[in-house]
Amino acid sequence: MIPLNFSNVGEENIIKRIGGTPEVKQHLENLGFVVGGNVTVINFIGGNLIVNVKESRVAISENLANKVMV
Repeated sequence: MIPLNFSNVGEENIIKRIGGTPEVKQHLENLGFVVGGNVTVINFIGGNLIVNVKESRVAISENLANKVMV
């Protein structure tokens, strides 16, 4: 398992684990990051990531991406 921000652009990944405080986990779940779901990194912009998750494009910080293990 590696953090999401270490995956390659365009590579489809399966979310294996979500870390962080209960609030962080809930926030990521609200954005569509759930264990077993697919996530694809679209681009890196200034340390932030643009990702496709659940048919939506979402921007997350590098700090949040570190908590999503794929």
